[in-house]
Amino acid sequence: MTSYTPSPLSRRVAEVIDAAVVIPVLVVHNPAQAVPLAEALAKGGLTVLEITLRTEAAFAAIEAIARTLPEVTLGAGTVLNRQQMQQAADHGCRFAVSPGATPALLAAAEAVGMPFLPGAASASEAMVLAERGYLRQKLFPAEAAGGMALLKSLAEPLPQIGFCPTGGIDLARAPAYLALKNVVCVGGSWVAPKDAVEACDWKRIEKLAAEATALRPQA
Repeated sequence: MTSYTPSPLSRRVAEVIDAAVVIPVLVVHNPAQAVPLAEALAKGGLTVLEITLRTEAAFAAIEAIARTLPEVTLGAGTVLNRQQMQQAADHGCRFAVSPGATPALLAAAEAVGMPFLPGAASASEAMVLAERGYLRQKLFPAEAAGGMALLKSLAEPLPQIGFCPTGGIDLARAPAYLALKNVVCVGGSWVAPKDAVEACDWKRIEKLAAEATALRPQA
């Protein structure tokens, strides 16, 4: 069996995500909502968060949370180039996430020194990343790419890789994913629904976070 050697950046990602159960994938439009949103999620037990870079408010939100809530571990999502990788590091992120991976993006993570969770959607993509030392990977888009059936098929030939499946996963689907031996956590947006964020309904989000935290498989 091929033995892959984890890279230092992948080891640091593992330290973060292996302790998580659900990583909320957050789209923040209003920087003023960033801290109360993160506080609600943390009160519910979710302290590893991914802020997507899809909005102009993303970096302001990251900076505010990093400054105010040191107990929260922040990741930047949908990182596509070196500039975003560097900006994520400069604004307080402790890891970066991408839906895929390119040689240039992997080189950027290594140059910046940013722990990186790259995306894969096939055995070949997972193997290429593993050869470079990335033994923690985001499976995206999880449901569309094959979901649990794909993960089960990868578990035996690629046992060293731990996945964070993201895309199409909700509270109902998450427990079955988390029960798989090659899944270390899942990513999802259901814990911070758009309507709840817009209404500043932090109690609802705290409750959803607590439900997600309770999904942790028992040892």
